Amino acid sequence: MIILITGASHTGKTLLAQKMLEKYKYPYLSIDHLKMGLIRSGNTELTPEDDGPLTEYLWPIVREIVKTSIENRQNLIVEGCYIPFRWRREFDEGYLPSIRFICLAMTDQYIDSHFEAIKAHGCEIEARLDDSWCTAEQLKKDNRQMIEGFQTAGEQVTLITENYADSIIGLLG
Repeated sequence: MIILITGASHTGKTLLAQKMLEKYKYPYLSIDHLKMGLIRSGNTELTPEDDGPLTEYLWPIVREIVKTSIENRQNLIVEGCYIPFRWRREFDEGYLPSIRFICLAMTDQYIDSHFEAIKAHGCEIEARLDDSWCTAEQLKKDNRQMIEGFQTAGEQVTLITENYADSIIGLLG
């Protein structure tokens, strides 16, 4: 089984991946780690701020890792924001039954009422070196984009509306 976890920044993708690792004992791949390895090694001129181009650069690599894992009958959790809205169209029908897709997104109301807690939990699993860009307005914009893009593509989005733990508890199975 491959579990793809995506969503905007600060939605708890890495925390969910960690909880799934602990429960299912599946390894997980952070697309952010792949991104930084390619950037730091000089294999791309892209920077961490180049979100759109990074998705187009990273997705073919991630997609083929997913296919290889399925072909080898290996379990893997893949988490990160660099999964394109069209992801499903890039897999033959034979692969799709082996992929579970999860998109986490926060509503505007949730962000407005929990912004300080969202920021405080930003380093729950990983240490963020610079979180100064993170404002309530930016989070709302990023989450709206994820909701609209994935829903338009026909994907289900897990909306975080009141309590993060309650919103994701069902995702753990």
